[in-house]
Amino acid sequence: VLYLACLRSGIVYIPLNTQYLKHELEFFTADARPKIVITDKERKNTFELFTKSSNILIIDELISISEKIKSPEVKYEPNEFSGDAAAAMLYTSGTTGKPKGAIISHKNLIANAQALTHAWNWSQDDVLLHALPVFHVHGLFVGLNLPLLSGSSIIYLDKFSSKEVVKSLPKSTVFMGVPTYYVRMLSDSTLTKDSCKNIRVFISGSAPLLEQTYLDFKKKTGHEIVERYGMTETGMNTSNPLQGLRKRGSVGPPIEGVQIRARTESGCISEEGEVGEIEVKGQNVFAGYWKREEYRSKDFTEDGFFRTGDLGRIDSEGYLFLIGRKKDLIISGGLNVFPKEVELIIDSFTEVKESAVIGLPHPDFGEQVVAVIVLEETVRLDKPTLINKMKNKIASFKIPKEVLFLDELPRNAMGKVQKNILRERFS
Repeated sequence: VLYLACLRSGIVYIPLNTQYLKHELEFFTADARPKIVITDKERKNTFELFTKSSNILIIDELISISEKIKSPEVKYEPNEFSGDAAAAMLYTSGTTGKPKGAIISHKNLIANAQALTHAWNWSQDDVLLHALPVFHVHGLFVGLNLPLLSGSSIIYLDKFSSKEVVKSLPKSTVFMGVPTYYVRMLSDSTLTKDSCKNIRVFISGSAPLLEQTYLDFKKKTGHEIVERYGMTETGMNTSNPLQGLRKRGSVGPPIEGVQIRARTESGCISEEGEVGEIEVKGQNVFAGYWKREEYRSKDFTEDGFFRTGDLGRIDSEGYLFLIGRKKDLIISGGLNVFPKEVELIIDSFTEVKESAVIGLPHPDFGEQVVAVIVLEETVRLDKPTLINKMKNKIASFKIPKEVLFLDELPRNAMGKVQKNILRERFS
């Protein structure tokens, strides 16, 4: 209701992960400079600590409007504004380690919802089983906008539980989730072909889907999971087709109205099947980052394509195969973790000489955060102690799941840590 109220009135909606801690919330508040913060009673005091000198209104309880909604004489007319007007701003990690606010317009939201409705044959008869967080593009823009656009139903769960999801599958026609969800659902004995007989399509995104997960799910349910590719700045860009060939390991061809291409390190457009950085153009692509206009030439090409930072190849039929990320972004359980932010926390400990944070494959989360640490001489630090020291300094999903210790980190001739060597060594 809050999200829709903002869209209809022209207020820019900025969702934040509920796991963020005080210093993270302080950064977002200082950067976005909001007029209103809506939170819960528990966090109201936290926001008040660093907003005392500002004119920010902090609300911890929304007045019930159920009776007003039932009243026929009350009309809520949407404000008139341009499609290019900002509808929402979502923070995403940048190469400096500081999150950047991606400004998403009304036009971006509408174009993406319409294209996905067509790509996934969405209709008024569909029932979406929604278990995704709504502070993320996947749960907010895809999970809510498609049913809202078509007038279809949503079974809304306030959090993911494999037991609750499998229980609700017979009443649903569409389920979308991150790979972690599918891994956990496979371990539920009540997930069967019969429990999925009413499901029209299972959709996965936000992180790479392991081939084994894909095969195990197909064997157990009879359904092939549809993988798609999107990001905060663009919404969805590609999707494997509902009818037609779904190529294993591919995130499919571009959806309607989206152009994709790859560019090699030398700056040339990649040939068919040649690896390069993926670039995207379309009505779905955002206009730029909040307060970072000077970096626009780095983010976009001269002909208007957004440089995604993802590496991939495009085959002869236009199917995109992602092979990694140019940036060192880690996606764990569908949530973004930027290594530099975690490294800064670890390096602040007196026992640590230096650290490198990498992402390694994980059967449940897709990727796990792994810290490789060089200790100061004559000191000791073990994994449980390090993790305990980090608990009040950073959101829980960013805390390393594995900690490894080395005498020194591998470096190139320029002194840069070679994370590719660490990934190869420990994967």
